[in-house]
Amino acid sequence: MSVIYVLLAISIVVAILFFIAFIVSVKKGQYDDSYTPSVRMLFEDELVIEKSSEEIKIDKNPTK
Repeated sequence: MSVIYVLLAISIVVAILFFIAFIVSVKKGQYDDSYTPSVRMLFEDELVIEKSSEEIKIDKNPTK
């Protein structure tokens, strides 16, 4: 039973270390994307057309 407590303590310490490493890397800008904005103008824009059921509704008895 004491082995479970030791393993639990070790796993919590490792998880905290990984969390601290993640926070430090985010603060230093490790995950900032500096490449994509410079080449974004080279990509073709695709039009995404989404129509909901309310927009497609057809009024069969117009009162205008």
